[in-house]
Amino acid sequence: MRSPDPILTAAEMRAAEAAAVVAGTPARLLMERAGIAAAEAIRIFAGPLPAVVLCGPGNNGGDGYVIARALAEQGVDVRVAATGEPASDPARDARKGWTGPVERIEEAKSAPLLIDALFGTGLSRALDVALSGALCRLAEAARISVAVDLPSGVATDSGAILSAVPDFDLTVTFGALKPSHLLQPAARHMGRIVVADIGIAATSKLVRIERPRLAKPGPDAHKYDRGYVAVLGGDMPGAAALCASAAARSGAGYVRLVADRHVRDVPQAVVQSTERDGANISDRRINALGVGPGLGRSDGAKGLLRQAMQSGHPLVLDADALNLIAEDIGLLSSLVEPPILTPHGGEFARLFGTLEGSKIDQVRAAAARANAVVLLKGADTVVAAPDGRAAISGGAPAWLATAGTGDVLTGIVAAMRARGMGAFEAACAAVWLHARAAELAGPFLIADDLIRHLPRALSECL
Repeated sequence: MRSPDPILTAAEMRAAEAAAVVAGTPARLLMERAGIAAAEAIRIFAGPLPAVVLCGPGNNGGDGYVIARALAEQGVDVRVAATGEPASDPARDARKGWTGPVERIEEAKSAPLLIDALFGTGLSRALDVALSGALCRLAEAARISVAVDLPSGVATDSGAILSAVPDFDLTVTFGALKPSHLLQPAARHMGRIVVADIGIAATSKLVRIERPRLAKPGPDAHKYDRGYVAVLGGDMPGAAALCASAAARSGAGYVRLVADRHVRDVPQAVVQSTERDGANISDRRINALGVGPGLGRSDGAKGLLRQAMQSGHPLVLDADALNLIAEDIGLLSSLVEPPILTPHGGEFARLFGTLEGSKIDQVRAAAARANAVVLLKGADTVVAAPDGRAAISGGAPAWLATAGTGDVLTGIVAAMRARGMGAFEAACAAVWLHARAAELAGPFLIADDLIRHLPRALSECL
């Protein structure tokens, strides 16, 4: 199984390029590789459409000159429009390789194919208003728009939009993904993303969440080998039922729903217990305990949470469990094993307050502070572990923005944890399965639909 795709920050990318130069690969050769690879990807994607390439003053612009030359050599009608003369030595060399005319961007006419090579990795300020306007004008007039490395106007590490950014059909980046390829709001402008290999070593503690590889049960397996999940119900039994049902459909061998009354609409295979004390929570065979969906915030709910935290089981904490913990975040310090926390944005803010930096920085800081794996849900879900590992989801259908889908995710996380995965790996696997089930369910899904599609999503991981 291949390693997950690394994601490099702007500083990490500069360091990787510098290391390649020290190792004997000239910067000009890296630029040549990048431009030729991008030109090939563009040709395959867009065909021989007449193109205008917008070149900025730095190395991204240098990539643009190489792209223009490579496309022209393949018979494509190419024009180049630039902000001015190149400012770096590799870019100046690339400019010399382009023998055609260079127009002023403000005066450039549109073409069916627009290639944005103005600014890529490392942009830290907004584009000039006139330049941003020209980019948007030319992109709107084009049939296909392609961004080189990153759309101009996007901050590399945070996903922030620094100035107006058009929607692109294709983004070709080099060496590795960058955070803004996956972080919102920038990610929505990327279109299809292609990573071109230019011969640099890309390693990072930040990766893209990939399809997990799950082991099939062996011939001697029994239900407890496949994982025993217990879910604690509370004031809203429907949420706990969704969580328990999702755990059962996610491959757990034994699922128990512990509530103060029998809950309808769960599979008959889910064992229900109406006694919430004693053996039903302390059973040493339990491999993961899901707490929070529908728990409520009453004194009784607080007592259940205390029991769960004293049980010694691996915990998956969501919803009301997080709101109760927010009243005393120190409760987490009593746990021997780091739990998995699955907040949405509001719960995250109640737990950790205002944190500095990008979404990735914030989730990493939260994980370290809480000594927990933190799964911050959203269109760009980020998972982080206390040791600094982090992962970003490649995106999930917006139809997941509906009631109960978070309860389903908690059940999937608990099932992955119960099967023996580490907390970080379990959270990442669950994020992928949740998104895949949503894709299979299609538009206008409700949370119950996700559960029905989990077996298909799981089968793709065997």
